[in-house]
Order: sequence, then structure tokens, then C-alpha cells
Amino acid sequence: MRLIALAALLPLLSACTWVELSPQASAIKVIPAGNPSSCQKLGEVAVSVKDKVAFYERNQVKVRDELETLARNESLTLQADTIQPLTQPVDGEQRFAAFRCR
Repeated sequence: MRLIALAALLPLLSACTWVELSPQASAIKVIPAGNPSSCQKLGEVAVSVKDKVAFYERNQVKVRDELETLARNESLTLQADTIQPLTQPVDGEQRFAAFRCR
């Protein structure tokens, strides 16, 4: 009976956003791959989230969005105003470059 209840809850859990964007991080821009012009590279940020819950694989768009949100939040520690993905998400992990462009 517990297994049935758990199976019923998994789709609901996969719809949840587990990562909240901090108010300060909302100003941080995300740019596509390439060479950003007139930007100073400040460092790199590695972030990770759960991409699976038990045997259920989470929606990859939500995982990607959460990784980006975490990277924006973490880039505040470097005083960055822009981030750029360096890798594609793999197993719930991704690396971003952090820049100051303004």
C-alpha cells in the first residue's frame, strides 16, 4: 500500500521547483556559449541538483532551470553579474563561468 502511495506522489514531486532564485540573483544575466565581449571572467561555479527521485527521472527542463537558478545564486559570491554555461547538464550537475560585464 505504501508503494502505491509513493508512486502516486512521485509525479507531484517532479513538478515541484526545489530551488528558489534569491532577489539579488534575479539581476544576473545568463548568456549563451561563446566569447562574451567586454567581460571580466571572475571564476567558475559548479552546481548540482537531484535529477532522479527513487526510480523516477525528473523532467530535464526543470533540472536545467534549477541548475541555472543555483548558478545565478552562487555567482553572487563572486560578485558576478553574468553567467555562461560551460557544460551541458549531466547527472544533475553543470559548470558555469561567472563574469562581470557591466
